[in-house]
Amino acid sequence: MPLLINQNIVSNDSWRLIDEDTTDLSGDIIVPLELHTDEPEKFTDQQGHIAILIGEDDSVKTLLAEPNQYKLIVIDFSNFGEGRGFSFANMLRRAGYTGQLRATGYVTRDRLGYMQRCGFDAFDISEEHYESDDVKAWAEISINYQGAADNSQPIYHQKG
Repeated sequence: MPLLINQNIVSNDSWRLIDEDTTDLSGDIIVPLELHTDEPEKFTDQQGHIAILIGEDDSVKTLLAEPNQYKLIVIDFSNFGEGRGFSFANMLRRAGYTGQLRATGYVTRDRLGYMQRCGFDAFDISEEHYESDDVKAWAEISINYQGAADNSQPIYHQKG
């Protein structure tokens, strides 16, 4: 899967997604929120960093209280119609989260600009949806009708 971080293709990623059956917890791992909540003691001796994977049925409320406890938060878009990830990203950024916010799952070129405006800075794109010119997607939307996740842009903003 191609990984885009800050609009650039990244060839090596140290993060590895685990599940409840994973026994090797060394290195930098991405843990589903539900697993981390249900079995926190499993990760107390973790030598690397821990990132959290948020699914569509998860609640980000626990993360909002202390948003910067993780260097990476991954938000999964399970299908095209799933839009809660946009809201999750926006809420995390408004709560002050400064780490990497990565979109995964159903990430497509036509959604990259919108995802970035909600606070995402990393995009894990499946081979099925990836095109080599996806990095040009950010220049394709010249007018935005909503403010950015950090409220730094006006309600109506035109590039250029």
